[in-house]
Amino acid sequence: MPEHEFEAILTRAAEEGAKRALADVGLDGDEAALDIRDLRSLVDCIRLVRRTAMQTAVRMITTGVMLALLAGIAIKLKIFGGSP
Repeated sequence: MPEHEFEAILTRAAEEGAKRALADVGLDGDEAALDIRDLRSLVDCIRLVRRTAMQTAVRMITTGVMLALLAGIAIKLKIFGGSP
């Protein structure tokens, strides 16, 4: 068998296998490309939400620590009055 025929058969088999695999997971038909783009967009949104949640948690922890330090300083310096 000539090499170019073997390559053509291999390419055709790979394409058919890919189509069958996509069909098995429900990504076949006219809207397959749109479905894949939607899935990628959904994954990007999940990554953004996860990153934003992490940033928010770090900011809240930092703010809590800063408020605790300020409260400690205020108590130590008796800024709000207190017993002598």
